[in-house]
Amino acid sequence: MTQTLEAPKTKIPPSTHPLAEIIHRLEAGGTMLPDTPENLMQIIGLYKAYAVPMDFYWRDLLYIAEQVFLNPLPWSKYFISDEYLDRENKYSGDNADLRIWRGCGDAHPELREFMAQGELKKNLPKLLHHLWHDRINMEFAEECMRSMLWHRDMYKPWNQFDGFLDTDEYKQNCDRVIKAYFKGNPAMLGLYKLFPDMFYEQCRQMSYYSNLGLFWEVMAPVFFEMSDLYDEGKMTSVPAAMDFLVNGIFAIAGRPIYHHVYIKGECFEIIPKSKGFTWLYEAALPYIEAVFYRTAPFRGTKSYNAQAGQVPDAQPDFHYGVLYADKFPVGTAGIPPTFLAQDMLHFLPEYLVEYYKQHCRGEGDTIVQLAVSFQRSMYCVTSAVIQALRAALLYPLDDEDPEHLMANRQFFEAQMDRFLRPEARIRDIQSQEYR
Repeated sequence: MTQTLEAPKTKIPPSTHPLAEIIHRLEAGGTMLPDTPENLMQIIGLYKAYAVPMDFYWRDLLYIAEQVFLNPLPWSKYFISDEYLDRENKYSGDNADLRIWRGCGDAHPELREFMAQGELKKNLPKLLHHLWHDRINMEFAEECMRSMLWHRDMYKPWNQFDGFLDTDEYKQNCDRVIKAYFKGNPAMLGLYKLFPDMFYEQCRQMSYYSNLGLFWEVMAPVFFEMSDLYDEGKMTSVPAAMDFLVNGIFAIAGRPIYHHVYIKGECFEIIPKSKGFTWLYEAALPYIEAVFYRTAPFRGTKSYNAQAGQVPDAQPDFHYGVLYADKFPVGTAGIPPTFLAQDMLHFLPEYLVEYYKQHCRGEGDTIVQLAVSFQRSMYCVTSAVIQALRAALLYPLDDEDPEHLMANRQFFEAQMDRFLRPEARIRDIQSQEYR
């Protein structure tokens, strides 16, 4: 007699959410991005191509926050000093506090080579490379920083960094640093006396330079290590890539976020490490919210005229981040993500170069395809953040209690509600035909 096996019953009923298929995938430990070899190749290739310019971004952001500071004519802020190129990353190299990447701690060799020769492959003076726009485009990094500064008051009460910027203690710290920085400059000290709030606001911006720099100092070695593991055949699925990111998030969640300024060799603490601000709550979550979800409409793509009604009234309703971006305007000149795509173009792994040759509509389409692959890769990062928050705030995915599983379900559905907007690309990335 043949026994008939019944289909296994789930502990909770299927979701009725419009994005139910993706929610079920998250509940099974997957990501918003389908697990295919092609998707894995694209996201890992983009992580590698992103990590090299990011290695410059975080160093220059800290250089600006700590050394350039309130220079009224910061013409040299992109000409990073050798001290910051040689600066040991806290998460790679032999002297790392926590070694995530097995590679070097100073600036990546590919970055150094590009900075020396650029696209021209000629050892010209830095100024000539800069004027020819043959350089790493820090404008993208600064746009991310400004998004974080503009979209303030995010993730209260966990994010206490932002609220501290408006306290009397922060202003007193700024006052001490401003007076030391402009010592012997009566004109600037006079302006400070007349318009103190203007200077405080510039200090807040510098604090966000430091915040983002410290955030990216962690992410660069994470992406480098993921690329190496893929090359070694040790990272074989999209969920495995997400799990690596989740483990990395928890490993460095408590990394201090601070802002120090160095004036003639003396260290001034605008935001001391002793305040206890941490990487996860004060940097990572605000970055994801401001850059992945919100940002702002790029100039030339939307009307800023209030009567046109093309820009939302409330900042939480902004939906111009990478998870919503239209790939075609992103591929045009002057758009911040285009600067990033141009930077990544110099450092693509060979397998991704060959992939784009097969699928691009000519060489000029590569930037657009980079934007699409970048979207896919950032949906994987966002999935890692969602899973990390679920793990920190709720219950394991294999919990036996139906009430706990339903709580996880409600959390996932609330996250997916943000992708019901027609601009969201979550449905597009489910298909390889999205190019």
